Amino acid sequence: MAEDTTGDDLAARLNEVARALHRQDSAQDTLDEIVRGAVDTIPGAWHAGIMTIVRKRDIRTVATTDDVPRDVDQAQYDTGQGPCLTALYQQKIVSAPDLAEETRWPLFAKRALALDVASMLSFRLYVEGDDLGALNLYSPDAGAFDEESEHVGLLFAGHAAVALATSQEREHMADAVQTRDLIGQAKGILMERHRLTADQAFAVLVRASQQTNVKLRALAERLTRTGELPSR
Repeated sequence: MAEDTTGDDLAARLNEVARALHRQDSAQDTLDEIVRGAVDTIPGAWHAGIMTIVRKRDIRTVATTDDVPRDVDQAQYDTGQGPCLTALYQQKIVSAPDLAEETRWPLFAKRALALDVASMLSFRLYVEGDDLGALNLYSPDAGAFDEESEHVGLLFAGHAAVALATSQEREHMADAVQTRDLIGQAKGILMERHRLTADQAFAVLVRASQQTNVKLRALAERLTRTGELPSR
């Protein structure tokens, strides 16, 4: 759990956080580093987790410091209410200073207290089309999060959102390059085997993908691995 810091200490800490986040090799590594850094940086936080919604349907907890966030998030999924869900759908910051006195999410609050979580603080990390993400902080103490927690948390969430977007973009670019290379290899096999042009070989791949309902990348990977195209 982070202690109170001065302005200079906070700036230095956030710089360290930014460097640590940008050193990660994958989006999942970045998510894991975000939750670790949140507990070390944001005053009052004992546990941290990240909840995402993909296409406004698939809700998941994608990174946690330990089991507590997963258990508390499951209580939100089960009851359909809670600060994390509110942060995702409605507000950028949601504070639950004392769940014993909470009236907004009574079913969830009862479950969270039974899991030894008495206060929470949630920040929306990003909204990209139908995809959303939130950083959530948990404490066994009522009143654990104050104005400084919200201030530091907002700054931290900004760094985290940028780092996560960067890591996801790197992964997408790497995936695109790999897909292009696989399709190029598959085209080469067809060109050599059937004396086709590059355009004709690509047309064969597209037609096979449509007829078999297999994605073009998966089909190209299979052809390069086995030398065979799947039949209809």
